[in-house]
Formats: sequence, structure tokens, C-alpha cells
Amino acid sequence: MHTCKKSSTFVPQEIIEYRHMRKLYLFALAAILLAGCSPKRNEVQVGTVVRDTILDVPCCVYLPYRYAERVKQYSEVFPVLYLQHGMFGSEDDWTKQGLLLQKMDSLLQRGEIVEMVVVMPDNFLGSIPLPERKALMAAPDITPSGEPFDTSEGSAHWRKLTYDQERGYEMSGYWIRRFEEFMTAVEDHYNVSREPNHRAIAGLSMGGFHTMHISHYLHGRFGYIGLFSALIVSPEEGEVYSNWQEEVRALMADEPLYWIGMGREDFLYDQLQIYRRWLEENHLEYTYYESAGGHTWPNWQDYICRFLKKIK
Repeated sequence: MHTCKKSSTFVPQEIIEYRHMRKLYLFALAAILLAGCSPKRNEVQVGTVVRDTILDVPCCVYLPYRYAERVKQYSEVFPVLYLQHGMFGSEDDWTKQGLLLQKMDSLLQRGEIVEMVVVMPDNFLGSIPLPERKALMAAPDITPSGEPFDTSEGSAHWRKLTYDQERGYEMSGYWIRRFEEFMTAVEDHYNVSREPNHRAIAGLSMGGFHTMHISHYLHGRFGYIGLFSALIVSPEEGEVYSNWQEEVRALMADEPLYWIGMGREDFLYDQLQIYRRWLEENHLEYTYYESAGGHTWPNWQDYICRFLKKIK
């Protein structure tokens, strides 16, 4: 008895090669399309810091990954944070000492914060009207008492001002009154949100003082307010300070995130506790974070990371 084996289907070699090439073509086409829509597999998505001058105020500006391309192609609008330095500081304090670029990129890679634009102005130079600023820089390198200033860049007195003079300018209210105009100029130049729920302001020390008074003077404009080791005083004179208590109450009615960070060894600690008691007596809600240490960059680096996570 004979048995017959079932014969296998014969497929010509040309058809096999065609099917193979077709698969390769479709795979290559898919790879090209995906490459145009998403970053390369090993491409690290990092932001950049650029220098700018806005309303004659020097600024450092952190821009998200491929900011210019995304604005051009998709008209993408980003949340914005206005971040201010302390006394005797400058616009690059947050990038050099605060390590802002590294902190933000790390948090973004872990998915802990949203992409945003961060505008870091020289809020001290912004506190001096331009004509007076030019006169100061042209003045001799001596103090009012006749002693020489250390005017090397980065020194405490390179702007040829004593401590009292600098403090006087920064607390004059000029920067606070001017901030709305500055903010409008930023919004005209960068694709940032004009909505309070996507707009934040924060600052350390004297920058915290500016943040406190800008936020109540322009109440309703910011959804997130951060005071880091802030100087909490209210000068007796000046229109921006005259109704600050009523304005803080109006500010809190909009329910912003009012975030306060302070070190237990900070020389401003006791002053802040008085302000906290006033907030609580007036039933005004805020978030308080207390750390070890004092008036130092390690604390401010910690505070900015915690604050950034709150911004949407």
C-alpha cells in the first residue's frame, strides 16, 4: 500500500523577495514618520537659558526644550514664572548659584513639573529709574564718606552703592509699580500665558519682599506666589504699601497658592512668624514649609523645586 505525502505550496523566490522588501519599506516609512513627530530615542530634552533686556532690565530667561520650533510650528503657549533674586544679587543668581537649569531639567525628566518659561530679571536694577542708574554708574568709585568701593564684578558694591542706598532703592516701590509694564513686555515677546492660573511669581530674601508686594499690588494676576526666606516689612511711605493689608485680603479671596519657605536658623525667621500670625488671625490660607538651616542657597534650591511642582 502506498501513502502519499501532502505536497508543500510552492512560492516563487520573486514573491518572497517582494514581501520581504515591502516589509522593510513599511518599517522604514513608519520610522521616518515617527522621527518627525517625536524626539530621537536617545535625545535628552533639556531647556536653555538666554540673556535678554526687557524694558531696559537685564534678564535671564529659561526656555523649554525646542521652544522656538514649537512656538513657530504650533504657537504653543507656556506657563510662566517670574523669579527674583535677593539683595546685592543679579539676573544670573538663580542660574549660577541656584542651579535652576539643572534642577528644572532633572524634574522635567522625572515628570514632576510642567514645562514653563522662567523669567529672572535684575530686580535691583529694575528698582532704579534709568537716568539715575546711568548717573550712578558714571559716578566716582567712592562711598559718600570718601572710602573706595570694591567695584569688581560680583562684589557686594560693584554698583557703587552702600547697603543703605541699595536697600533704599529696592524698597522705594519703583519696581513694584513698574512690574505690570514689565510683565506686559514679557508677554509681548514670549509665548507665555496671560492667565493667572498659569502665571507664577516668586523670590528669595529681598526678591521675596518684591514678590509679596507685587502680588498684592497686582492682586488677581498670579495663581502661584512663592516667598523664600522673604524680607517681610511694610515701609510706612509709598503708594504701593499704603493699603497692603486690604490688598492681601483681596488677593487671598482669589485663592492662589501662597507658598512660604523659611529656615529655622534664618535671621528673618522671627519676622516671618509675625506675618504668619497676622495671616492666621485674618483666616487667610497659605502653605508653610520650614527647613533646617538659614539664609542659604541650599535652602532656596530646595524651596524652588518644591514650588515648581505646584505650578500648572
